Amino acid sequence: MESAITIKGQATIPKPIREYLGLKPGDRVKFFVHPDGSVVLLPKLPVASLRGLVPPRLHPPTTDDIGEAAAAGAIENMSPRRRR
Repeated sequence: MESAITIKGQATIPKPIREYLGLKPGDRVKFFVHPDGSVVLLPKLPVASLRGLVPPRLHPPTTDDIGEAAAAGAIENMSPRRRR
């Protein structure tokens, strides 16, 4: 599929691509340029669309759990990782 670029630098995304990406008028898209020169077009999704992708935890962490994890991380960061 191809599309012409207008004098303003705009292009029409072909209908099969819009349908595949679920794009509607007013939606925004992102362009990514890879080191090999290829370009990827992806729909810019609102954060709300991510809701439900990660299952909720069965038991949320308590403040004690958070404190213990922070202390363990602090101790780990204080110990030498490699000798010079």
